[in-house]
Amino acid sequence: MSGETHLAKLIAAMSPELSDEEYVFCTFENAHYGDHVALQPIAAMHESEGLTLVVPRASAERAKLDYDAVFRHISLRVHSSLEAVGLTAAFSSKLAEHGLSANVVAGYYHDHIFIPAGDAVPAMAALGELSGA
Repeated sequence: MSGETHLAKLIAAMSPELSDEEYVFCTFENAHYGDHVALQPIAAMHESEGLTLVVPRASAERAKLDYDAVFRHISLRVHSSLEAVGLTAAFSSKLAEHGLSANVVAGYYHDHIFIPAGDAVPAMAALGELSGA
């Protein structure tokens, strides 16, 4: 399953889904994938400065971890190809048009957008506007 590549079809079928959970980005120096599994990370990125994990806010607070901001997770339910051109630009431009920040992570099947928690509802409205929903 390679996913959809046609931009108009991708936009029309985005079907954004907002998670009820709040998430935070936490960083760990000298950490490796698999470390901190108890935090239940939903995304990880190894950077030169250390390992960044996206974890439920409640997990970070239980572990007394520092974080800068709280985010909500929007998943675009359309199965987009990793080689699709323009979807990220289209939705990030629409969000920017509304003054909304977006942190984007691509999975194999779906694109995931982390929006500041207070902007989740306006972000969903903007994405609905883009897709014609």
